[in-house]
Amino acid sequence: MRDYPYFGFANDTKTLNKFEKHFSVLSQSGATLVENLEIINLDHIVSMFSSEFTAILAEFKIALNAYQKELVASPVRSLADIIAFNKKFANLEKLKEYPQDFFLAAEGTNGIRKLEKEALMNLTRASKNGFEKLMKENKLDALVTPYSDSSTVLAIGGYPGISVPGGYDKNGAPYGICFGGLKGSEPTLIEIAYSFEQATKFRKPPPMKVVHTFS
Repeated sequence: MRDYPYFGFANDTKTLNKFEKHFSVLSQSGATLVENLEIINLDHIVSMFSSEFTAILAEFKIALNAYQKELVASPVRSLADIIAFNKKFANLEKLKEYPQDFFLAAEGTNGIRKLEKEALMNLTRASKNGFEKLMKENKLDALVTPYSDSSTVLAIGGYPGISVPGGYDKNGAPYGICFGGLKGSEPTLIEIAYSFEQATKFRKPPPMKVVHTFS
């Protein structure tokens, strides 16, 4: 599916030309491309994502703490430990270049309470009336976007997405193409992504470097 208005193709000839060959590959492989579809109230959904950031911070802290506790051997066992570790080794962790504002904000949360629950419900409602409605009404298997432009919309609703190599720019830097779908569509997305990879062979193995070590 080509979604020009919102995911990087609108009035962007450079990006459109870069991905035109990808559309041809998909079509030649048997895919039916549906153009010019629009996610209703997308701007509202994305702005809501920003305003409901508190819920994301709370979920991040809960998930990270749970993961850290399961580690067998680690000097850090929680988000608070990570923050302290980064402060202790500020130069090594390059805190000036990469500050841990997100970590600090997440540490300041205290679980999923009423405000966070309301935020999550709003995001779920917006996703069902936006992305999910678009996919179901048009009977689409996947949303195709350049780079990772659909990541925000997919993340808001907890939908799966897979990104595979899409080529290289004039500087030799790689870029990807993303396939996203409804919940439970992982097998279909993997099949589509794999077929695309096999048809294009865009990925180049990184150069091998031999490292000599001296004792």
